[in-house]
Amino acid sequence: MGELDTVFSLSIPQVVKFGFGVTSEAGYESKRLGLKRVLLVTGRTLYESGRYEAVKQSLENEGIQVDVYYNVHIEPTDESIMDAVNYAKDKNYDGFVAFGGGSAMDTAKAVNLLTTHPAPIMDYINKPIGQGKAPPGPLKPLIAIPTTAGTGAENTGVIVLDVLKYHVKTGISHSYIRPTVALIDPLNTLSMPPMITASTGLDVLMHAIESYTARPYYSRPRPKNPAERPAYVGATPISDMFAERAIEWVARYLRRATYNGNDIEARYYMMLGASIAGIGFGHAGVHIPHAMAYPIAGMVKEWKPPDYPVDYPLVPHGISVTMGAPAAMKYIAAVAPDRVARAAQLLGVHVEPTETPKRIGEAIYEALIRLMQDLGLPSGLKEMGFKDADIPGLAEGAYAQQRLLVVSPKVPGKRDLEQMFKDAMQYW
Repeated sequence: MGELDTVFSLSIPQVVKFGFGVTSEAGYESKRLGLKRVLLVTGRTLYESGRYEAVKQSLENEGIQVDVYYNVHIEPTDESIMDAVNYAKDKNYDGFVAFGGGSAMDTAKAVNLLTTHPAPIMDYINKPIGQGKAPPGPLKPLIAIPTTAGTGAENTGVIVLDVLKYHVKTGISHSYIRPTVALIDPLNTLSMPPMITASTGLDVLMHAIESYTARPYYSRPRPKNPAERPAYVGATPISDMFAERAIEWVARYLRRATYNGNDIEARYYMMLGASIAGIGFGHAGVHIPHAMAYPIAGMVKEWKPPDYPVDYPLVPHGISVTMGAPAAMKYIAAVAPDRVARAAQLLGVHVEPTETPKRIGEAIYEALIRLMQDLGLPSGLKEMGFKDADIPGLAEGAYAQQRLLVVSPKVPGKRDLEQMFKDAMQYW
């Protein structure tokens, strides 16, 4: 046991508030933190609809000066993040407020990082894409107010972005990046259209399933010093507890929230599920489906999803993560039969952990396919414009995400990934 790491840590924002109308407390929390001038980062749709005004007014009512940045790229890129950084640098903000989905929150995190500790963005991007350097010190206060029930970004120390020249999605991870305050208000999700509801909700599901099926935290080598312990340590008793409940809520409420956006009960539990799944995966980690998602998002050529206001090819994160999930979960069923079987049960497919790995793999595959069909997702990567000739490049891009793949209970090689992408080309 002396060579294995027996420690896990649970880090969350200093303050997490959940409930209807809690958005109105943005000003109170900013004043409590001593902020006097902030940058409010939001999305273009939220800006043009005027929904951001409630946050701005709450801040100004407390005497806080507010600038607004709304040119957030849906699924941020290194270039879009640098545009935001260039807007914010030299303006001497003493804090930041993010109002939006994962894209707005990740953009705000990146602006906070790169204006507080300026450096080339590739210095901070995770290895092997970037240098994976740690921030040299804490960041400024950041208040995160999510408007989607999906990413859990209000609770995590992760920034997800596309590096355009490599056609790959990757990330920046460190505990200093985590927001200071999270204000989680289910009312902010009522305006989400069906496909955005479905995509973000599937992100919740995959955060939960992947953290639940991750290798145990105590199976890692002990780091030479605590600073070298990875952000994603593997499944823990805390992440397991949150993951099971999040899977249960997604199974019960995601279809309802997608079909009827005004279903308050469904919106409430999807938002709560997103938050607890974010806390869980934020320290346990995610694995193969997320590693597969990054090249899917980076290599898409033409496909655009319904309901997303974009004029460029886009595979939203929740959809890209889900497209590889049935194949990936079937792949790990042999080494994590209890966990995979339990996830399938929570999703409504009866299977016992004592059944064969083949049957357990078929059960989780069936459960995920049924949900994808009910939510109107593409039938496979081919429907999104991918061809068999893309498989080697997709596998190469996924294989580069070693920080994710090592969290899997069974670490795939390139040939394994190629087979998973082949399976994902056409599910039905």
